[in-house]
Amino acid sequence: MVATTPDTSAGRAWPVAGWLRRYRWNRLGPDSLGAATAWALIVPEGVAYAQIAGVPPQNAFYAAPVALLAYALFGTSRFLVVGATSAAAVLSGATVSGLTGDPAQAAAFSAALALMAGTALAVAGLCRLGFIADFLAEPTLVGFLFGMALTMIVRQLSKLTGQSTGDGDFFQRLWHVLAHIDLWSWTTVAVGAAAIAALLLLERFLPKVPAALVVLVAGIMVSAAAGLKDHGVDIVGRIPRALPTPAWPDVPLHDWLTMLSGAMGVALICFAEGFSIAGSFARKHGDKVDASREMTAMGAANAAVGLFRGFVVSGSASRSAAAEGAGGSSPMVSAVAAVLVLVTGAFLTPLFTDLPEPVLGAIVVVAVRGFLDVGAMRRYWNRDRPSFAVAATALLGVLVFDLLPGLLLAVLLSLALFIAAASRPELSVLGRVPGTTVYADAEAHAAETFDGLLLVRPDGTLFFGNAARVRNEIGALAAERRPRVAVLDLTASYRFGVQVLDTLGELREELARTGTDLWLARPRRWTRAFIESSSLGARLGPDRIFDTVHDAVTAYAASGAVDAYERS
Repeated sequence: MVATTPDTSAGRAWPVAGWLRRYRWNRLGPDSLGAATAWALIVPEGVAYAQIAGVPPQNAFYAAPVALLAYALFGTSRFLVVGATSAAAVLSGATVSGLTGDPAQAAAFSAALALMAGTALAVAGLCRLGFIADFLAEPTLVGFLFGMALTMIVRQLSKLTGQSTGDGDFFQRLWHVLAHIDLWSWTTVAVGAAAIAALLLLERFLPKVPAALVVLVAGIMVSAAAGLKDHGVDIVGRIPRALPTPAWPDVPLHDWLTMLSGAMGVALICFAEGFSIAGSFARKHGDKVDASREMTAMGAANAAVGLFRGFVVSGSASRSAAAEGAGGSSPMVSAVAAVLVLVTGAFLTPLFTDLPEPVLGAIVVVAVRGFLDVGAMRRYWNRDRPSFAVAATALLGVLVFDLLPGLLLAVLLSLALFIAAASRPELSVLGRVPGTTVYADAEAHAAETFDGLLLVRPDGTLFFGNAARVRNEIGALAAERRPRVAVLDLTASYRFGVQVLDTLGELREELARTGTDLWLARPRRWTRAFIESSSLGARLGPDRIFDTVHDAVTAYAASGAVDAYERS
């Protein structure tokens, strides 16, 4: 489950204090395998995403270990691996590209962007604004992850075919690859297909073996032995040595201000991407993730990266899935992976020189296929069409308009559907369940109703968007039944504002003109105090506000309405 309240597993201290104190050291082996698998993706992918972000490749080594350690300190997910992602790199590159075309300057601008986005997220998390995650409903996340996975798969087609995917949205990139099938490198296709087949077979028959790491090592060995580069297969090539060193981004003040709006968008998408992935693993394993702490953790990771000449980071679906598949199941994966990346940046980058790009693409494709949740989409279609519409909007929005617009479209649709449903609450006419003092929907439960008494309950909280509708429906019922008293059950309204209060006053006056008295029943404590302190409360008086519906019925009977207990 995904929690938006503090997770007790972290206690009142930093999350690291919680998980490290209870860490079972016999898990270090599996976690190290998971870290090694994530590391095998972090290094070459980081270099590739640095190119997408428009910064030198060595900046990937500045960002990766710092982001991993920051998330291990502050994060609440056992499985999320943070680092450079295609979404974060694309957003960073798009924001920075309009300001400079020089890679050295772009590095400073990218670090400043990460620092601003991270600071915004950290402050929002400390202010407990994680409830923003509540607006990312599960169908939104399912559709977003589905679209993100498809987008990542299409982007990997350039590695799997040797043919560029061009520019544009998902469909334009897919069409570009298919339209240039005559330019595909069939040796590259064969290597990629063999890698995918090997990954799937290892997962199927040897699930405890770290398939991604085995295939990556085998790919490097085959590439070096067979000289795949000479047969038209792209390889990662030389990666410069680099270690993270702190530096304040040298960016003019006016450029900081220019990037501010872009930084807010980057902050939202980084949080949405990371939290959706963390939430997916939490639901899968029965864990909890604290949205506000996740916001703080993602902010800390990006702010730290910005101070170490890196670029924007987020939660990585491919690396998280690959690490989990290899047996990793704690933040120790991130800590060990950070050490491996540091060692790699200092000494081991030559090992990846012969890594075939199609092998790297195959690992990413297989790792993210779990986010193509066809079962959930089918379930929404069969059982909940509004949820399907939200998921499909997120999916298609990501494919057509890219990640951030697609996510925003789905959130807006979720809000629109919620407001539409909340503005039309069912109005139940209540009756007493025979032999009890329980009052329920009279029609559904064949309950007793009473002459001259109308008991009604809006099955939803009253707010400015539905109060007038409820008033009109009660007025119509009163005009039809001509009761002496109408009792409004407020049990579903935890609190409401002045507009609702005014609407109830209008309802009281409208009913009074037709000879019907308005009583209120079951107001919540805050709501009752709010009513009693108002002019409406003064007009009603304490003898027209009751703790229960049964108290109201009893008072009606005692008022001299001798027919109150006649069944209508």
